[in-house]
Amino acid sequence: MISARDDLGSLPLLAAKEVAALAAAGFLTALEVLDHLPKRYEDRRRFDRFPNQATPAAVCLRGMVIDSSKRHFGRGGGFYEAIVMDGAGGVFGSGKITCRWFNMPFIHKLVATGQQVVVYGKVKDNNGRLIIDHPEFEILREDDEENESIHLERIVPIYRNVAGLAQRRLREIMHLLLLQSDPPTLAGTFAVDPDSPRAGALKEVHFPASLEQANAARRRFALEEFFGIQLNVAWRRSRHQEQTGRVLGKRTAMLGAFYQNLPFDLTEAQKRSIREIIADMRERRPMNRLLQGDVGSGKTFVAMAAMLLAIDSGCQAALMAPTQILAEQHYLTFRRWLEPIGVRVALRTGNRDEANHLELGGEAQMIIGTHALLYDDTLFRDLGLVVIDEQHKFGVAQRASLIRRGVVPDVLVMTATPIPRTLTMTIYGDLDVSLLDEKPPGRGKIITAVRTGAKQSDVTRFVKEQLSGGRQAYLVYPLVEESETLKVESATEAFKKWRKRLSPHEVGLIHGKLRPEEKEEVMRRFREGHTAALVATTVIEVGVDVPNASVMILHHAERFGLAQLHQLRGRIGRGGHKGYCVLLTDGKNPEAMEKLKVLEQSSDGFEIAEADLRLRGPGDVLGTMQSGLSDLRFVEFLADTALLREARELADHVLAEDPHLDGIHRALRPLLQQDGMTDPTASA
Repeated sequence: MISARDDLGSLPLLAAKEVAALAAAGFLTALEVLDHLPKRYEDRRRFDRFPNQATPAAVCLRGMVIDSSKRHFGRGGGFYEAIVMDGAGGVFGSGKITCRWFNMPFIHKLVATGQQVVVYGKVKDNNGRLIIDHPEFEILREDDEENESIHLERIVPIYRNVAGLAQRRLREIMHLLLLQSDPPTLAGTFAVDPDSPRAGALKEVHFPASLEQANAARRRFALEEFFGIQLNVAWRRSRHQEQTGRVLGKRTAMLGAFYQNLPFDLTEAQKRSIREIIADMRERRPMNRLLQGDVGSGKTFVAMAAMLLAIDSGCQAALMAPTQILAEQHYLTFRRWLEPIGVRVALRTGNRDEANHLELGGEAQMIIGTHALLYDDTLFRDLGLVVIDEQHKFGVAQRASLIRRGVVPDVLVMTATPIPRTLTMTIYGDLDVSLLDEKPPGRGKIITAVRTGAKQSDVTRFVKEQLSGGRQAYLVYPLVEESETLKVESATEAFKKWRKRLSPHEVGLIHGKLRPEEKEEVMRRFREGHTAALVATTVIEVGVDVPNASVMILHHAERFGLAQLHQLRGRIGRGGHKGYCVLLTDGKNPEAMEKLKVLEQSSDGFEIAEADLRLRGPGDVLGTMQSGLSDLRFVEFLADTALLREARELADHVLAEDPHLDGIHRALRPLLQQDGMTDPTASA
């Protein structure tokens, strides 16, 4: 028997080049190799039938290579193709699939005529020819069927590639390590389930007897992973609760004056959130709260209320937004509502500084800005409240840098991206959460429609009708400029065409490559109604509020993310007029059509977020660099609320027993991330 914790170089079952390949992938011990769990499984007790048409999902096929050849095109470009026949000539008939690998000349050394192969991938129809491009594949051997095999006639694990090791050999290494490792040495840092020994779970997850057993074993390891995340979240929460801040929010005169000046009543959700914020600010423990709400749910007014409470207590409040357009939108909104009650509001962005006009009237009480706030040492005298809008668009270090401008300030982070409950538990478990789950009255109904292969003349006629009725429109494109590789019309190309189509109406163009002053002027003309239609990229995704804009035409809609489409749609219907959101697509991608149908059928941001999580995974939904989920292995269990709760209960139990993990749980300390995975108050 070998110890699973020994260096791989000391194990006789591995060749030196295999040790080097595993080390290059970050695996130095047998235990680290065995923790490289399968990404999926193939049931090689039975294979899919060779299809006679394109398939929406990947298929796993077994057959014989009956022909292979190299093909060339263009300057140095080429591909290798192999024609695979069903069942080596007829278990199910004589179906054929062509497999192609582009710009991978070494494939011809691996795949040759006469070989038995297993291929995995999506089948597409290329002018009547069924093709799989870049399939995963494995060469079978004659002795696989003659002898007991780990490669055939069973549930077979498929791993993420390790450079220098074929899939087949990697599977053999896993099998040998499991057979020869001493079971006690296979234990991880923390055995979350004493009734399920880790050694047995490793055998079941790598070489399961059934897919049900594989799923159960993966769930057990998911619990380990989620426990690590929840331990980190619970520890951060407990550390934050040990901090001493200041008591704010006792005085409410400004908040009362603000309420009196509003010509409308706040929603019950807004009032509830403000009450929760007041309770937090009156505690000695600094506030650490997430304000989450769907598009148009009124987060800005809740933020105003929180900031008024802070300045009524004698300190300053700052709001940081991710873009200049959003910062300027907030600045205009805050000035409109708060200057009449005597509040001094300043704007600070990379391009504009509107704090100087306050010199005669005293220092700024509220400072609105972009990340430029991080680099101005003259703005803050006594920062008591930090509000971070669209917080997932900022890095941990940026959030922490602004928070350090104050002395243990209260913190309110906001997001207009609805987050599924399970992700909230995972990523924001160290924050208190206020939820805006209703929209203010007076919003127009939005009709959303998917249109495949729409005629440009019909689209133009519809937009002109709306503009003639006094409305304004957004015409959104995924690219700023023409691309050599993508057959997608860009905003700059389309702008020239729309100016002719919509004449005499004024058409504007806005995208991220414009200078800040150019973007500001374009948005000013659109807000004031001089510009009737705005050709735009996703730069308008967040914070743009033009109540008269009621039409959005999204070109190449399949190229946008689902949550992004929902955010863009939120730019219309903000006045009392009926809104129209038209999703234009070629309809060729089944997955894209499924995504667009979700948007067509629902306006509920949280329902859409759940679908986005299911379709794309958490890394794409939140942005992996910001979410801390870039390396998450068990994304399929993020919808398992019971599992997340179990992980949180285990974490709370451990910290209750050993708050600083310096006793019996000392080995868990590496799980506590010191650099601030999600904690907006992290000072390190």
